Amino acid sequence: MQLAQIYRCLCDPTRLRIVHLLTHGPLCVCHIQDILGLPQVVVSKHLAYLRQKGMVEARRHRQWMIYALPSHAPPELAAHLRCLEECAETQPVLRKDLRRLQERHRSCKWIGQVFATAAPRPAFKTTRSA
Repeated sequence: MQLAQIYRCLCDPTRLRIVHLLTHGPLCVCHIQDILGLPQVVVSKHLAYLRQKGMVEARRHRQWMIYALPSHAPPELAAHLRCLEECAETQPVLRKDLRRLQERHRSCKWIGQVFATAAPRPAFKTTRSA
């Protein structure tokens, strides 16, 4: 994956918010839509773009489409996702998204199991040294 491709995907605020949410685990379209407060068609178009560029993977589970970050993320993408996590703390909209995500996780723990049979998810979070 080329850096320019990663930047093109992350330069849109909605796609950036979606990718940030997915760094915390798989989500269905309806949960992303609810967290972001956007119409389903808008979220689906951004997810289709991200999927086409290899930034997300999708699996169907009954009537839901579940999205996650790639199970085998290239080093360039993994590095940018770690950076995104570190920068997210300073961005009010991303912090708000995370609060809403935590509320949704209580009711949608089954989503993570859709990708459980795949390879282990990459760890994008970093620990800061004091």
